[in-house]
Amino acid sequence: MEGHAKAIRDKTEIMVDHFLEQVIGQNKIGGQARAMVITGSIERAIQYFFAFNAYLKAVKSPYEAIVAFSGEPDYGGEKVSESKLNGFPSNDIAERIQEDPYRFLICADKFQTGYDEPLLHTMYVDKPLAGIKAVQTLSRLNRAHPKKHDCFVLDFQNDTDTIEQAFADYYRTTILSKETDPDRLHTLKADLDNYQVYSPQQIDSLVELYLSGADRDRLDPILDAWVAVYVTDLDEDGQVDFKGNTKTFTRTYDFLATILPDGVQDWEKLSIFLNFLILKLPAPIEEDLVKGILEAIDMDSYRAEKQATMAIALPDADAEIEPVPTAGGGHKPEPELDRLSNIVKAFNDQFGGLFADPQRMGQRIADEIPRKVAADQTYQNAKQHSDRQNARIEHDRALKRVITALFTDDAQLFKQFQDNQSFRHWLTDTMFAMTYEDQGLGV
Repeated sequence: MEGHAKAIRDKTEIMVDHFLEQVIGQNKIGGQARAMVITGSIERAIQYFFAFNAYLKAVKSPYEAIVAFSGEPDYGGEKVSESKLNGFPSNDIAERIQEDPYRFLICADKFQTGYDEPLLHTMYVDKPLAGIKAVQTLSRLNRAHPKKHDCFVLDFQNDTDTIEQAFADYYRTTILSKETDPDRLHTLKADLDNYQVYSPQQIDSLVELYLSGADRDRLDPILDAWVAVYVTDLDEDGQVDFKGNTKTFTRTYDFLATILPDGVQDWEKLSIFLNFLILKLPAPIEEDLVKGILEAIDMDSYRAEKQATMAIALPDADAEIEPVPTAGGGHKPEPELDRLSNIVKAFNDQFGGLFADPQRMGQRIADEIPRKVAADQTYQNAKQHSDRQNARIEHDRALKRVITALFTDDAQLFKQFQDNQSFRHWLTDTMFAMTYEDQGLGV
């Protein structure tokens, strides 16, 4: 639903109208204020880019939007890029947003960290944020300017508690609980090497080309060949694990490289290579669970509703944080098996406010949904004839089928499962814990 043309258009009008009336109209930063739009995917960013420019033109505004994303995705049946859509090179984005007519920077996982722009006054968030990612993203607004006296966030997706919890750890003194172990990089590198997606000689060749200033048209064919190996030679679990270890290695190395007195040449080469490769690795293909569902939805009834305008007060206390995580892979944590009463309590505490009838939904989660998932024949076969990991894969698919089948009876549940990552992860982990051992389900 949120990617439907009407939803994009409605939210675009809210953002543009707010910016023109409450930001430019109030002469923020002496009339020089800029805005950033945080989106959840490249496709959504491109949708907003076209919607923003179309609406700005319709209201005869002199302003325009810039879009920022990585790679060259398919959109509308053709490959697109930042430079093709914006009409200027990607390296010029940070400078161009400082100039008129550009006032909106629409981002998909770019410019959310390390971007310092004092003219940035307003942020529109249409993506779930949590933890350090929330702090890094929203802190783009925290850059001083002589005429900048405030800033503003309009959030379509996150609640106050999530953002407050994310910032609380960094409000006063923050203590690091333990150190990051650099030796973990040896293990991560060995795990990645074992998948045989690449060879050391191939990495040396690509890094040599990159350091000699080779253009992307020379690098991309080499990277595409490795992507083909990743897609054809690794199963779904292998792809998830490889991509997870890739992200962990680059994140850990980027942190440690700034503080280690002596670098390791092989780590540096692998980091350069993986930073290129990550952007090209596709996610495992999942079945389209929303196919045909939009036809059953009256999008004319879709509306955005203002819920609250709030200032978040942070706790006046020190906090302790964990170091840069070095655990690799892309697996999901398995929760301890809770009693049904505790599961209902956990649901009510965390997600009850999302539903019109939380008591009824709690009963459904504790009884109806796990029984239907446990009865899924493919899932039962996986439990009987395979290991826990494969059973988990079939469980997740079975749960998706159950939620989809419940759509006509409970569209609210389906929406939260599709759109709310925290709820989806909690429900998936909880249902697997309940059904894998068939606790009290009579299956």
